[in-house]
Amino acid sequence: MPSYAKCFDPSGARFGIPTYPWRFAPDGYATRRQLRAAGLRPGGQPVAAQVMRRHRGRKSGVQVAYLYRVDCAMPVRPMTSRKWGALALAMLARRTCPQCRVIYSYCIPTSLGMCLLCAYPEEQRAA
Repeated sequence: MPSYAKCFDPSGARFGIPTYPWRFAPDGYATRRQLRAAGLRPGGQPVAAQVMRRHRGRKSGVQVAYLYRVDCAMPVRPMTSRKWGALALAMLARRTCPQCRVIYSYCIPTSLGMCLLCAYPEEQRAA
């Protein structure tokens, strides 16, 4: 029995929603990434189907991608000047060290929570 037969359930009887093997979904369905590449968004519609494939690295052993109907998708909302401003402020906050208040050209590592100079001051004095 081919492995894709386990993932083929177009009626949705086994998994609750129509399920297809990886790369065998019918036309008219797309993932979120595919919708975004086409300038669309799901627009509040429920998941219409899914594609499945075996995946050795996962605990469940399968990888699932949800599909949405392209004909029900809506265009992506355009970025407004307020959204661009909010994004710029958020990026500025990610580049500013909370301890010394220096603005860097890169994002501060979240694992440290501060710039390298503040996180490791003893290494900087030795150099």
